[in-house]
Amino acid sequence: MSFLNYLGGNYPQVLSLVIEHLKLTAISVGLAILIGVPLGIFISYTSKAGKPVLSLANIIQAIPSMALLGFMIPLFGIGTVPAIVAVVLYSLLPIIKNTYTGIENINPQTLEAAKGIGLTPFQVLTKVQIPLALPVIMAGVRIASVTAVGLMTMAAFIGAGGLGYLVFSGIKTVNNNQILAGAIPACILALSVDFLLGIVEKLVTPVSLQKGDGVLKKKTRTVQKAGLSVAALFLVGVFIFTSIGGKMENSRTITIGSKDFTEQEILGNMMADFIEDRTDISVNRRVNLGGTQVCFGALKGGDIDLYIEYTGTAYTDMLKHSPDSDMEKVYQTVKDEFKEQYNIDVLKQMNFNNTYTLAVTQETAEHYGIETISDLAKTAGSMTSGTTFEFSNREDGLPGLQKAYGFQVGNSLTLDSAPRYLALEKGEVDMIDAFATDGLLKKFNLKTLTDDKIFFPPYYAIPIIRDEALQNYPEIPALLEELGLVLTDEVMMELNYKVDELQQTPAEVAHEFLVENGLIS
Repeated sequence: MSFLNYLGGNYPQVLSLVIEHLKLTAISVGLAILIGVPLGIFISYTSKAGKPVLSLANIIQAIPSMALLGFMIPLFGIGTVPAIVAVVLYSLLPIIKNTYTGIENINPQTLEAAKGIGLTPFQVLTKVQIPLALPVIMAGVRIASVTAVGLMTMAAFIGAGGLGYLVFSGIKTVNNNQILAGAIPACILALSVDFLLGIVEKLVTPVSLQKGDGVLKKKTRTVQKAGLSVAALFLVGVFIFTSIGGKMENSRTITIGSKDFTEQEILGNMMADFIEDRTDISVNRRVNLGGTQVCFGALKGGDIDLYIEYTGTAYTDMLKHSPDSDMEKVYQTVKDEFKEQYNIDVLKQMNFNNTYTLAVTQETAEHYGIETISDLAKTAGSMTSGTTFEFSNREDGLPGLQKAYGFQVGNSLTLDSAPRYLALEKGEVDMIDAFATDGLLKKFNLKTLTDDKIFFPPYYAIPIIRDEALQNYPEIPALLEELGLVLTDEVMMELNYKVDELQQTPAEVAHEFLVENGLIS
């Protein structure tokens, strides 16, 4: 499928994400201007405050964007608020610095003349300093705005939406068309913002300081003002329309989240479609949020009401128990302790077990005669592993696996999502971790190794829901139990394969499955 075909089939989603991206960027830059310009003026009048304020802004600018987003989650939860706060913080430096520089570089004789004609300090600021500094201030705003468009793509990691959703989803599913559908509009948006703010920068520059014929400049400025006014009215209209549309929702609304990989997005959309078809409940979808801790933190904080977890992950990674292969014990422990510690209800587990596994290429398996993890342990010292961040740091992941089987990988790389499959295919790593129902296992025709010592605990899918949401919507457990019965290991692998290889969207795959199996009309 070509990029244009993908865009033609998914233009409503792309357009929606462009508007969402633009709104988030506009709010962030607007707040940064409201904070940064007064700060720049303040330090220009208070010399002692200049160095600390600019140093702090520089420090914030030096913090990696992903780390800053991580700091925001415990404070503000997930969604638009932490994303906006992070981008505001990143946008402050050029605005503060340019405001300070613009005011400081005004000719002292001009200020003396203003004072000489009797202007008060406030009048000097508003009638002389700010107008003369505006071109420099706008240059800072222009830099901050273009940077903010790019930074806002990171918002998708914490469920804030925007064009980053397409980029990161495309990376995870090796879908280049989806990556381009997010990256190209983001690039066009950045160039458009730069162009429009460039016009504003010229408009705030006094005519006397611009080169060219005075009459022609005035005509050009009139045309530019008219164009900017039309663009501003259009954007305001779009923002108002989309905001009103977003608020027209059913009073009975539940928010469903998901982690940031294919299976989770399919399950999140599947639950949403099933609940909306069978009940009068509206669903707010917050799929592709992030890893376990992001989703669980969002659930505890009330940002989402329901998502799918896995028994093994909950038992070992979240409740810190040692890995155990007893399915009933693991499930019951998770159910009891989630209720006791977090007031979160664990519903009946679904019928598929998405356990961890190790995978190698067919050529590697034949060359070394590898069928089981015990076979792998004999040659692991000369191999390179490529494992996800979570698997590399969990007791039920690589550290615990090496202890249980008594081996040490020669070289260990940390890769996330689809890139580790590509690294394996190119021979850059020799083995990777995977989930038993991954569609990419089928796509890349990989050999999965038998866990002959039964190290990995069961990873049955379990819907977990906030107690308050369960009380408000008591019909949900029975619905999800019915859904869970038809989701087997084979079914989930096939559904994942349709996204990962056939390039269908998770929402399409989920809906088609429900219709084909007579679960929804």
